[in-house]
Amino acid sequence: MQIKKIHHVAYRCKDAKQTVEWYTRYLGMDFQLAFAEDYVPSTKAPDPYMHIFLDAGNGNVLAFFELPNAPEMGRDANTPDWVQHIAFEVDTLQELEQIKEKLQADGIPVVGVTDHTLFKSIYFFDPNGHRLELAVDTSTPELNAKAAAVKWDMLEEWSRTKRAPKHAAWMHATDTGGDKA
Repeated sequence: MQIKKIHHVAYRCKDAKQTVEWYTRYLGMDFQLAFAEDYVPSTKAPDPYMHIFLDAGNGNVLAFFELPNAPEMGRDANTPDWVQHIAFEVDTLQELEQIKEKLQADGIPVVGVTDHTLFKSIYFFDPNGHRLELAVDTSTPELNAKAAAVKWDMLEEWSRTKRAPKHAAWMHATDTGGDKA
């Protein structure tokens, strides 16, 4: 078996209509599909929901469920906010900066532009509390080759020590400034 692609990734939302409007306005995603049921098809549980699908580009689909009868949404209190996020790629640094300005103009806090050596990105939260990242590739073939050459060694060292591997030094030799993570 070989996976063709991710069919969709689904998250919970507080309000389906607000979520569609927000993703359309700020990320330019097209609203593809909605369906609703009073019973969960897989479990037959009586739990009404609205399931919405948004075009995240190149055949990628971001979906949400609104669950009006479920307890209020929460998050994993043992995982830092910055860990769980959805990252989307944009074409240029100029586009990234324009989106940052638009978000900030509407009062949405943005972290970054953060330099990750191979790409630069910004971070912010959607109205459901999901952390989002927009990234632009700033790598070179040489940087990609360096990263590929040490990936297994880094993974093995991390597995043994649970500390940042010394093999990661190639990244810091190419730092151009900016905040990390």
